[in-house]
Amino acid sequence: MQVPPGMIVAAALCGLAATAATALSAIDARRRAGPHRQAHALLAAASGVALVTLLVGVAVALSTPGHAGHPPQSRMLWAGVVAIGTAVSGLIFSVGLLRLPGVASPAAATARLALDGTVMAAAFWFVGWVLVSEPTRLLGGATPVACVPILLATVSAALTAGLALVVAFRAPSPRRFHAGLGAGATAVACGGLLVAAGLCQAGPGVALVGAGVLAAGLLTAALAARRVAAGAARTALDLISRDGAYAFVPMFAMAASAMYHLLQDGRFDVFGIVAGSVEGFALVGRQYLALHDVRGYAGRLADREAHFRELAHTDALTALANRRGLLQALHRCAGAGAPVVLLCLDLDGFKNVNDVRGHGVGDAVLAEVGERLRANLRPGDVAARLGGDEFAVLTRGCPSDADRLAERLLDVFGQAYDQPDGPVFLSVSIGVAGWAEKPDVELLLRHADLALRYAKQRGKNRIERYDAAYDQLLRRRTTLEHELRGAIERGELRQVFQPVAALPSVRPVGAEALLRWHHPVLGSVRPDEFIPLAEECGMIGKLGAWVLHQACHQLSRWLADGHDVWVSVNVSPRELHAPEYVVQVAEALRAHNVPPQRLVLEVTEHVVATDLDELIRRLTALRATGVRIALDDFGAGYSSLGQLRRLPIDILKIDHSLVAEHEPVRPVGRDGPAFAPMVDIVMRLGHQLGLEVVAEGVTTPTELAAVVAAGCRFGQGALFGWGVPAEHLEAMLEAATSPGARPAPAPVPPPAPSPPPRRLPRMPAPRPAEQGSAQVERGV
Repeated sequence: MQVPPGMIVAAALCGLAATAATALSAIDARRRAGPHRQAHALLAAASGVALVTLLVGVAVALSTPGHAGHPPQSRMLWAGVVAIGTAVSGLIFSVGLLRLPGVASPAAATARLALDGTVMAAAFWFVGWVLVSEPTRLLGGATPVACVPILLATVSAALTAGLALVVAFRAPSPRRFHAGLGAGATAVACGGLLVAAGLCQAGPGVALVGAGVLAAGLLTAALAARRVAAGAARTALDLISRDGAYAFVPMFAMAASAMYHLLQDGRFDVFGIVAGSVEGFALVGRQYLALHDVRGYAGRLADREAHFRELAHTDALTALANRRGLLQALHRCAGAGAPVVLLCLDLDGFKNVNDVRGHGVGDAVLAEVGERLRANLRPGDVAARLGGDEFAVLTRGCPSDADRLAERLLDVFGQAYDQPDGPVFLSVSIGVAGWAEKPDVELLLRHADLALRYAKQRGKNRIERYDAAYDQLLRRRTTLEHELRGAIERGELRQVFQPVAALPSVRPVGAEALLRWHHPVLGSVRPDEFIPLAEECGMIGKLGAWVLHQACHQLSRWLADGHDVWVSVNVSPRELHAPEYVVQVAEALRAHNVPPQRLVLEVTEHVVATDLDELIRRLTALRATGVRIALDDFGAGYSSLGQLRRLPIDILKIDHSLVAEHEPVRPVGRDGPAFAPMVDIVMRLGHQLGLEVVAEGVTTPTELAAVVAAGCRFGQGALFGWGVPAEHLEAMLEAATSPGARPAPAPVPPPAPSPPPRRLPRMPAPRPAEQGSAQVERGV
């Protein structure tokens, strides 16, 4: 049979197009790198197999004689070869599609996609079988006869089409290139089907049409594969929202086509039954994999939940329990009614470690604290870090066991913490508490915390067991803080004045203003109780301003009455370092018309332990207003002789401890009265520096005689009078000026301001408990 020239030209064009497409695929595979090169190599291999199949099929269709509908035996064999080539090409295309970036990476994900493709393929094949078989026969006379190559090719085309559809939906955005690649692979499989059908029964025309479709599919696949991004991210499979369509749509299509087939009086042969069985088994396998994934996902969620629950109850730095973990253990013990004791621990001085050595060393010390806690606990005990440098230990057993544990921890925590740049030394304060009448977690925590606070207030580095009196102290403290905020407005505060006497005449020449508080319900509140509280709650500035104005007001009245007197006012460290304090002093002097030299501001010696240069600047600014500065409690604090020489002060007030520390001694080698040696030394030092000296705390005639013998010109203490109201002191002043009274020595005028001092290195700040110590002794 003569072949028309047009068919030969068409066959040649199809071959050239398929060859060009295969070459493009091979070049694209060669330029790919990394893990995605395998996918493009598979696509190139599938294109090569399809090219060979096309060439074989076209060659057989044009060269082997035969008639449509009655092909010779040789063409049936070649049709089988074409069908096998089409199936192999489709299979390789399918594997390449699954290996594309962003489609599937784990073996389980690949298996799920393969089963999804099988479900789709079985539905496609079954619907196609219903449409071309009896009684529908959609193709009419062109319906293929029973031919094994055609059957094999249809299965290959259905599988490729089903998998390509699934991949197109699974691929990451943009999906158009994956969809084009899948469409090309499907066209290649359908083209192979047409070539096999042409060889089986339809003739060379159908085979050439199939060759054209196959070549077009190769070109489409090659061009789309070049645009698939090499670095596309892999898409996580959604086990819930995106899997329903793969089961519902194919089953609906198969059920609808089966109902239609039965309504048309169709019969199901072995091929239809096999297609339905494949669909069912594929769905069962797919759901099994989905169930397996869900179970694995649930297991991973449970593991992560347990992990995060552990993290939520564990301190990251020390690996001890955190506050939540401690509360959990406490509630568990409370529910079981087990006897427990709670120890609250706080590291003394840890803030200095962070400030001086850095937070890195601080964290290392905290981690070492955690290790020491773990090493000294019994099985069943719970150690926790509550935050910062505060820890807790929950131990089961009797209180005596807890006391022994606390003693052991007190010793262990006091040992050196070795660090690369030198050891760190710390102490610990421990509060111990047990259950009250019945287990109560919040009450136990509160009691242990109160015991810890009491341990720190009593000097730190000690153990305190909770006592019911702590609650009373806390309630009183809370009440005092609340009531103190309105004490000025309610008129509950008053000033008293302790006289400063000239020696030896003991005539009052000055007074120290002291603060007293009488509450209508609480009664008289001691200064050593409410002054530290005012320091802590930030009210000391307000109280100090009130005392300053009241003292200036009373001093102006005494001066107006003709009394030659001066008044001293205590200044807290917080007031002294307030930027506005100098202005407040100047305004108080101006408002009450008080000569500045008649006002003395007393600063405690403990303030010298703060930043010395800043202290000198503040005192110099105050002294520039004309007031005199007194250094209180000298001999009981931190000041050295070098610091004393630099301080811009006018008066030294000798602490009572120096006055009463030793018995008076007799002069060696000469006659004279007994004198206080330490007072004598301070007197000589003060006179050398041009300072006036006041002996504080003179309570007995013996002490008076000793300080007078040492040459002290002024004294203050119980021997001369306690703090008395202003009218009482005024009576004392009037009595002292009555006829017959001995004259008092004139006060020494203040020295000229010294030149600006040299800058010295900064000194560490005092502890908060030290800053208010002077005010605790006498009041603001």
